[in-house]
Amino acid sequence: MEYLVRQAKITDIDRLYALCADKGMTPGGNAPIDAIGLMRQLVYLPNASVALVETGRQLAGGAVLGLRPSIRVGGFVGTVDLLVVADGFDGPKVADLLIEEMLHSARRKGCSSVEVMLTPDSEYYTSWQDHGFSKSATNIYRAAVAVRATTGR
Repeated sequence: MEYLVRQAKITDIDRLYALCADKGMTPGGNAPIDAIGLMRQLVYLPNASVALVETGRQLAGGAVLGLRPSIRVGGFVGTVDLLVVADGFDGPKVADLLIEEMLHSARRKGCSSVEVMLTPDSEYYTSWQDHGFSKSATNIYRAAVAVRATTGR
């Protein structure tokens, strides 16, 4: 099966949110912010990235990366807030593609590292480790992002 990885558009958010709801990854009813509204905003924000994996126009998965400044690490830190894979697809393959896209997006946005909250029984735990994520604090796993070479003029 051939997969296409791309950045989400505003018209994709309803499908991504429905997949998140299907997998139980949406905030409860007492959440202080409208999650689908926030996801729509993230599509346009430069300090976020929303990526999708599709095959045959079917949504196979999605991920959200948010950036925050960090004085301690000397730049931005990316946080993968969401990674979800639809049933019926090659979960580890889709997860790998999404993790690669999140790392690539973080690199383009100038992040020095990317972190994700995991437990050893988290889904796709080995995929995260295969991409260089290692434990840096309780349930926080971090991977360094290779710095791009500067271009001279």
